[in-house]
Parts: sequence; C-alpha cells; structure tokens
Amino acid sequence: MSGDPTFEQEIERLRQCIIQTWWRVIGILWLTIGLLSIWGLRFEIQKLRDYFTWTAVRYGLAYNPIYSFGLALCVGLTVSILISESRHILFGLAKGERRRLERQLVYIRQQGPSHPFWKSVVRE
Repeated sequence: MSGDPTFEQEIERLRQCIIQTWWRVIGILWLTIGLLSIWGLRFEIQKLRDYFTWTAVRYGLAYNPIYSFGLALCVGLTVSILISESRHILFGLAKGERRRLERQLVYIRQQGPSHPFWKSVVRE
C-alpha cells in the first residue's frame, strides 16, 4: 500500500492538513492567551526595557505565574511546531510518524466524507 503514488500524495496532504490545523491553533492561542499574557506582564516588560537584568526576568515571571504559563504555552507550542517542520524538511518523515499517518489515513478512508479532512486529503 505504501508504494502507491496516490497513497503517498494522500499521506503528504494529510500531514499538511495537520500542520495547517496546528498553525491555526497556535495563531488563535497567540491572539487570545498570548496577548492576555503579554498584557498582564506589561509592567514587568516596561521595567525590563528600562533596566534589563536576568534577575528581573526571573522575578517578573515568578511573581506572575498565570501570565508566565500562558506565555510559555504559546512560545513552547510555536517552537515545537517549528522544530517538527525543520526535522521534516531536513530528514523526512520518521518511521513512527509515517505509521501514525498511515493509520490515520486508513481511518479517514473508512469514515468517508463525514471526516473533516476527507475533502482535503482524499481526492477521487
């Protein structure tokens, strides 16, 4: 099944759909949680603009744990998707990731047009 060119194209389209969905989620997170976190840290950011020290960064984040967590969530997800895409560009699909995509593609084919990715992945 993996030698079929149509199957290979569908695997790549599925991977692209998943990556695009992740970028949308990350964009929404930055527009909501990210902006609220930056807004909550605005006084600490102002202090850092005047007197930047690593201690000020540490205390600014330590005394605002909710805003720090929101900012860390947004930054962490953004960095993880960038690393994942870089790894894919440099080394191609990992075997485990490929097996996961193949299983997911088989599931999409079984579910048919009711699956959200059907139109994007399976083109008849």
